[in-house]
Amino acid sequence: MIQKIICANSVFAALLAALLLVYPSLRAAVSIRDPALQGPGIAQAAWRLQRHLTPRYAAWAQERLAHGQAAKLSTADISGTEWPLFGSVFYLWAIENLQSAWETGNHAAGTEPKVFCRDAIIAASDLVVDPKQATWVEKHWGTNYLHQQDVFYRMLVIAALTSRARLLHDGAHLDLLRDQVETLSKELNNAKSGLLNDYPSQCFPGDVMAAIACIHRADSVLGADHSKFVERSLRAFTGPNSTRLKLPPYRAAAATGAPVSEARGCANSYMCLTSPELWTGQAKAWFQLYEKSFWQHSLGFSGFREFPIGASNSDWTIDVDAGPVIDGFGVAANAFGVGAARKNGRFDLAYPLSAEMLATVWEMPNGTLALPHVLSNLSDAPMLGEAAILWLLSIQPEKGFPVKTGGSAPTFVYILIVGALVLGLWRIVAAIETLSVTLLEPGLIVKAPRLQALLWAGLIMGAIATLCFGYSLLGLVLLLAALLLPRVKKTASGQNAAPVEKGWF
Repeated sequence: MIQKIICANSVFAALLAALLLVYPSLRAAVSIRDPALQGPGIAQAAWRLQRHLTPRYAAWAQERLAHGQAAKLSTADISGTEWPLFGSVFYLWAIENLQSAWETGNHAAGTEPKVFCRDAIIAASDLVVDPKQATWVEKHWGTNYLHQQDVFYRMLVIAALTSRARLLHDGAHLDLLRDQVETLSKELNNAKSGLLNDYPSQCFPGDVMAAIACIHRADSVLGADHSKFVERSLRAFTGPNSTRLKLPPYRAAAATGAPVSEARGCANSYMCLTSPELWTGQAKAWFQLYEKSFWQHSLGFSGFREFPIGASNSDWTIDVDAGPVIDGFGVAANAFGVGAARKNGRFDLAYPLSAEMLATVWEMPNGTLALPHVLSNLSDAPMLGEAAILWLLSIQPEKGFPVKTGGSAPTFVYILIVGALVLGLWRIVAAIETLSVTLLEPGLIVKAPRLQALLWAGLIMGAIATLCFGYSLLGLVLLLAALLLPRVKKTASGQNAAPVEKGWF
């Protein structure tokens, strides 16, 4: 029995090495060679992600709408309340970009995006405007939350309904869209500083800029013209409302417009992604300043820092907006930095960031991006990371911006890909060696064989059950635990029939 378990584990170990190490590293090696990462166009990785993500996104959004668990969440649960809606807007923006590519002749998807994604488009947009999903907003602002400050949520509503109207032309929620566009633009225009709060006493200029961009985009759906409002809105981010680096701040005082923090990478990338379609000249200037004060090369990486070069802030930290900050590099700054660089036509910067992204997302054979999936909120927003990556990889340069192609993959990308490939192949060879030794020299000394066999069987059955019910991470942990069994010793003759270390994964 124990010999059979060792043989089974050897097969499992080889399969896991192939699926978790060899396949993702080879996929990354192919993906980073896509010309659409070094210049305009839609990368094959984006089309592939759309195909695999869309059915999952539709099913998840429909389930969340049906159960209404968002109404029970606390306002302190930012990832549980914000991320499902933010992720839905990311997804909708991505499909708009892919549909635009289709309409200009890129039919790599096989099926027109707005047709293939119809159920997901409806579910994602309905999720954003569902009152139950806004319970946390109502707790902050009261029943008048759709007409009082509340920039972040109102921006999401405008964004989601504009994307749906552009894609489906089904006339859904147009009254709500018009109401939000007119009331929010009027409130921002009348604000002394040009800014409003996201939450009581919390103003994030990046969200205000995104709201202005969403109002601008909605004009094409509503037949309105807010160009004068957009032009005047630049006042909220320049002059005394900017930081010492002449970049907009991460946070500001809505009443006065004065910065209450320095410029930060997570906000800079977001605003440099948004501003090109609003104020061409200023957007170009901001991106140049951002590159000058935040771009760095370190430890084999290239990318944007979370805090300016020379700042006294820690280079090793974490928060809900920046994500982990590693040797100064901000995870969110560089994720959104992919989109910001592409939007500004700077593919020489977008390519190293994209290569790092595609090397670390760890694409599985079923199309799931393992690392973004794990780092998202698995209970409330499991596909936020994948939706964001789909959107960022689909962004094209803004009209009127010169395109600079090229760029090179940082050293880290090659180290990770080659290291994972070598490790995977080594584990496959070790598993085959263990299998052959076990079959040729079956004599083993095993402690508590029945207990180990029962424990192994329980772990395998648990792994199968959890994987079947969609708990992939737990299923993988149980399977890896099973591979640690059985514990064996040398044969009585002193020959090493099945060495302990070769029986483990």
